[in-house]
Amino acid sequence: MPPSAVPAALITGCSTGIGRATALALDSRGFTVFATARRPETLSDMTSRGIRTLALDVTDEASMVAAVEQVESAHGHVAVLVNNAGYALQGPVEEASIDAVRAQFETNVFGLVRLSQLVLPAMRAAHDGRIINIGSMGGRFTFPGGGFYHASKHAVEAISDALRLEVAPFGVHVSLVQPGPVQSAFVDAAVGSLDELHDSAYAGFRREIAERMHQAYDGSRSNLEVTPEKVAEVIVAAATSTRPRSRYAVGAMARTLITSRRLLPDVAWDQVMKAAWPTPRAEG
Repeated sequence: MPPSAVPAALITGCSTGIGRATALALDSRGFTVFATARRPETLSDMTSRGIRTLALDVTDEASMVAAVEQVESAHGHVAVLVNNAGYALQGPVEEASIDAVRAQFETNVFGLVRLSQLVLPAMRAAHDGRIINIGSMGGRFTFPGGGFYHASKHAVEAISDALRLEVAPFGVHVSLVQPGPVQSAFVDAAVGSLDELHDSAYAGFRREIAERMHQAYDGSRSNLEVTPEKVAEVIVAAATSTRPRSRYAVGAMARTLITSRRLLPDVAWDQVMKAAWPTPRAEG
């Protein structure tokens, strides 16, 4: 069967939030969308809309290879890869399980890298392709308690910058999307990683972060937040623009904090963090 002339978009992490909204948005723009999730049964409503769904676990090599092969067999190459799958590990550095840290990077970084590697040969052969990596405003600065999540997004920043220059001669564009807080189920998994440890010196710190995260994501500060649909609009722009930007900061909070971190010296930034975000307090 000859490759289809309709461009194919492969999107990871479509069970909720940004991934789901992006699948719907790209489908409405005429792409053949392959929406993926670790549990494809969470995507059943998309099937009824004509969106194709696949099982794809970004921590599993065979799963990634199979998904890319299925898209390429029908379309020749993946026209747009949206690396969206990810989650936020929260908690102080001292108490983090190394296994949990490895899992954070397996999902947020290594899966993104491996999927990009898998789609690039066919993209280069077609001299056409877009890789859109979903980073975070947190790729430019770090909140206390989120060191490993922020580290993973810092890594996505560096990888995206390198990859953008490496593949440009082959007709492939790379863009990084940097959302601020997004109204989604994202916060539930993040707060879930803050379960208190017995006799922890950081117990109060953990509670305060959980409370602050719920406040930030509960919709009461909508002027500083964006919806998954808003992020999806930006992803569509990166996927369809004749001159896609290297970076797209999404939301007032993202733009303000990214700019502030760039301009402020460390000592001033630390004072901003202490005033705006929970930090541990020694007791006794």
